[in-house]
Amino acid sequence: MISGLRARDPRQAFLGVGLGLYAAAVALTPSLQSKVVLSVPLLAIPLAWRILKAPNLWLVLFLLCALLAPPFPIALGNSGPHVALLFACAGLFVGLIRLPEWRFRADPLALSLLTLGAAMLASMGMALIYSGPDIAAASFARVLLFGISVYVFLYVRDGPGRLDSRQSLRLIRMLFWAAALSALFACVDFYFQFPTPTGFGPQFIWLPSGVFRRAQGVFYEASTLGNLCAFFLEMIAVALFRPRDEQPLRRLAILAGGASLAAALVLSYSRASLINLGVALGVLFWLHRRRIRWGRLCAGVAIFGIGATAVLSIAFPVFTGFYWQRVASVFQYFSEAPNSVLSGRLASWSLLLDFLIAHPWHALLGVGYKTLPYSDFIGTTAIADNTYLSLLLETGIVGLAAVLALNIAILACAYRASRSSDSLRSFCGTWMFCFWIGQAVQMFSADLLTYWRVLPVYFVVLALAAREREPSIS
Repeated sequence: MISGLRARDPRQAFLGVGLGLYAAAVALTPSLQSKVVLSVPLLAIPLAWRILKAPNLWLVLFLLCALLAPPFPIALGNSGPHVALLFACAGLFVGLIRLPEWRFRADPLALSLLTLGAAMLASMGMALIYSGPDIAAASFARVLLFGISVYVFLYVRDGPGRLDSRQSLRLIRMLFWAAALSALFACVDFYFQFPTPTGFGPQFIWLPSGVFRRAQGVFYEASTLGNLCAFFLEMIAVALFRPRDEQPLRRLAILAGGASLAAALVLSYSRASLINLGVALGVLFWLHRRRIRWGRLCAGVAIFGIGATAVLSIAFPVFTGFYWQRVASVFQYFSEAPNSVLSGRLASWSLLLDFLIAHPWHALLGVGYKTLPYSDFIGTTAIADNTYLSLLLETGIVGLAAVLALNIAILACAYRASRSSDSLRSFCGTWMFCFWIGQAVQMFSADLLTYWRVLPVYFVVLALAAREREPSIS
């Protein structure tokens, strides 16, 4: 025993003594804040070493933090810094040191993504000229946030993050449960109205019993939560159309997670996300129109809808009635007051289109990506709430053409994958094809490319659908 201890590397002994002394120093530090600061290296160094050795650990940590962690309560930007960005930086470093493992495919999907990113980046010059260095710097930061989603897609499809079927299925399950947990917290947050950290969008509902913040959970705004819920509810619908042995989760787990996702979608008050889901479900039903038993489907939808409405009515009686009343008002009052029904979007669109008609040359190069809400260059600040119009004004014709090409490339890739003999690839392809048609429709009422915390989740599933063959994982 003693000889065995002597034969060990003496550096381990020095490391153990050093850690012991450091731990003693942390324990003797009087301030709790100082203890926390001094403890960070003890966690960060082993984690960093593990991230360098495991090519997909940073991706898992990034996605989990993006879905489950709120931003830091620091007044920086709209929502404040987020811990997920640290893992995104780590992922970029991992991709660089594993550069020989990349196998880039210059297909229409990758090229349209890169072209859109390049159009955003090229608009920085216009942002600097028209809006000044401060707004241009913020615009550049938003381009980088969109770039995270592009990098995640390429890393998983063409880079060191290529996954086999078993790993892909495990990742899908992890994302589903993370989204369901995030939705459940959003429901609890709506009920108790917890105080929010710095940097949350002021989105409220005026009810007879008081003013309440919409369910947004850990996200900056409620529409991001609603969009995420629509994505995974569509996943559930796709899974239920497949044989039991091809479903990513058990039926009971799917229904349990779906309950929190459906409740959060309603409580987020995002009508556009509800339309997104409706369009996606319509596409799914069309794809399976020949094998659908419409009687059983209608009965199942009715039972689920009545059950979900009953639960929400018991938990949130005033809100539930008001919510469905407002949904009905879309159809009842749209012809009389469309601008009010669309929450003032028509006035914003009219303002931006009038500017573009009066100054058509700005459609060539744009005025700078994401500068309209913060710059008064057009005479006032304006929120486009429309991906297509926003890109036309801010990045020019190239940016608009790039996002249209991206939508077409995503749908073409996802549809091809949906017809694949690989069950997992077919599942992901059907999921993305249905959802992205709904997403393309919702882009008329929101700038979905700014949802940087959920967009990488969508692009991970897209990358799993876009893989050509089973990768060899060492």
